[in-house]
Amino acid sequence: MIRRRVHLPPERIGATRAELTEEARHYLRDVLRLAPGAAVELFDGRGAAWEAVIEPGFATLAVGAARAALASGPALSLLFALSKGEKGELVVQKATELGVARLCPWAAERSVLKLDAGKGQERAERWRRIAGEAARQCGRADVPEVMAPVGLAEALVAVPAGHRLVVLHGPGGAPLSALGLDGAPGVALVVGPEGGLTTSELAACEAAGAVRGALGPRTLRAETAAIAGLAVLQAVAGDLGDRPPN
Repeated sequence: MIRRRVHLPPERIGATRAELTEEARHYLRDVLRLAPGAAVELFDGRGAAWEAVIEPGFATLAVGAARAALASGPALSLLFALSKGEKGELVVQKATELGVARLCPWAAERSVLKLDAGKGQERAERWRRIAGEAARQCGRADVPEVMAPVGLAEALVAVPAGHRLVVLHGPGGAPLSALGLDGAPGVALVVGPEGGLTTSELAACEAAGAVRGALGPRTLRAETAAIAGLAVLQAVAGDLGDRPPN
């Protein structure tokens, strides 16, 4: 049976009752067409989930027992260059499904898409909604952090301490499966734009401690490289195997 799931922020979830947002109310009532008394799974975006029941009036949920959530995999960060069209949305959606913990879009020298601070915040809010929807769909109880677009230097500085840094760059790059990433608390993957990384961008990544990784002999689109790179890293870490819930 497909689980019907709804995401609410932690501050709206009490010990016995949760207050629905307008967005959650619309999803349950108008999209799923559920009625009061219907059972759903409630999750807070930070890793916790509960059994819940829609209460009369569609304002609240009755919160029941805690549910086992998907076990956390390795802490993966994706630093992806801005791209035009809906490619960024695709990356956010699929990266969330693949279990990424943190998404950091960055403005590359060869990025066609250029965003000022205001537009960047608007785009980040849309990506956060997409990440929340993808988490709901794939069964995650947490939602990845989605940063507003920054420059490459800021993106590299924001990588959590101790995490291994890998930059996808075909020439001179080793297969991701052969990089020996065991023992690191997490991995941050840097993916450039369609036109590739410039010499200065590659140098900045390597100065920050990045090793070069590759995804085989074919030339991949930027969004394909991001998704494929995450899938390989998750396969190496065992996250794509049959792991039980927490």
